[in-house]
Amino acid sequence: MSTTTTPAYRDERSGRSYPLTGPDRWRGDDGAPLTIGPGPGLAPVDVDTARRSLWRYRAAFPVPLAPVTLGEGATPLLDGEWDGVPVAFKPEWFNPTGSFKDRGTSLMISFLAHHGVTEVIEDSSGNGGASVAAYCAAAGIRARILVPAHTSPAKILQARAYGAEVEEIPGDREATAAEALRRAGTGTVYASHNWHPFFLQGTKTLAYEIWEDLGFRAPDNVVTVAGAGSTVLGCALGFGELHAAGRIARPPRLLVAQPANCAPLHAAFRAGAETEVPVDTAPTIAEGTAIRHPVRLPEVLRAVRASGGDFAAIPEPAIEEAVRGLARKGLYAEPTSAGAAAAVTAFARRGLIAPGQTTVVLLTGSGLKTDAAMASITG
Repeated sequence: MSTTTTPAYRDERSGRSYPLTGPDRWRGDDGAPLTIGPGPGLAPVDVDTARRSLWRYRAAFPVPLAPVTLGEGATPLLDGEWDGVPVAFKPEWFNPTGSFKDRGTSLMISFLAHHGVTEVIEDSSGNGGASVAAYCAAAGIRARILVPAHTSPAKILQARAYGAEVEEIPGDREATAAEALRRAGTGTVYASHNWHPFFLQGTKTLAYEIWEDLGFRAPDNVVTVAGAGSTVLGCALGFGELHAAGRIARPPRLLVAQPANCAPLHAAFRAGAETEVPVDTAPTIAEGTAIRHPVRLPEVLRAVRASGGDFAAIPEPAIEEAVRGLARKGLYAEPTSAGAAAAVTAFARRGLIAPGQTTVVLLTGSGLKTDAAMASITG
């Protein structure tokens, strides 16, 4: 006799659950971030191969949704090497707006559109805002995007081109998020890629796609960057579902890079802490990961530890050299994502990437998004 569990939002910190009804629930009553409990996982036969997008994995999503899609997902996996280490690069700039954010945004906006939302507000350092603007345009939803005043002009231009109302907020990333929270409500839904649980349902397709790319097996290692940590949590969720379903022998080790100038996750991990520890920060060329207070920090730490993974703090010169090194391979990665390539060297030196292992390196966004920074690095 089989039983089914009704999908629900879950507060992993308190153990409380909330129903998946209505568009206004994006955090717990006590202010904690929410997730959606693990799904049953997929078998190869469950992949809808007629769809050339992440919606080929729709059987792994918690509720049926009419897709708001621009063809996101189905990004290539390219065999290569970095500093003598064999790796497979996954360039996520093949997504419609040029970054991995489209995976999460497609699910989040599909859910909100399903519930009749007509207006959203989002805070972003650039890529998330451009993505939300694009998918809101596709869904006929009005989008207001708040960005830090120092955001790359190309990202602001992109969001405005989709028809979003973009406002530059004085101060840092946290000041922008605080302003978005202040304005949310009264008919405007907060569609935060850092907070909304359905965003992680989209990023978990990274795991399913890598699994399919590799002939329905898991890699030994996934190397990525983290600001808020949605690629980390998405991979942990997706590979965790596949492992629980018996489709893979074990989830991959999660190896995570942060810029040394803004590395709160790295600092807490090194301290053996479960919550934030004091950390000095400075401006970084990796603007997409410049988040001093990640809202899901305890969950990201837990996911990396459970995988047997680690963090690396990458200095600015190493990030810049990684940008140049990737470009020499024909891979035009923005500085934020180039940190993942730089981290391969650090992790290999620690013995965490061993000969003969399969290592996937996520390149989260295109260098076309940060033309000024790319000019200063490569010009």
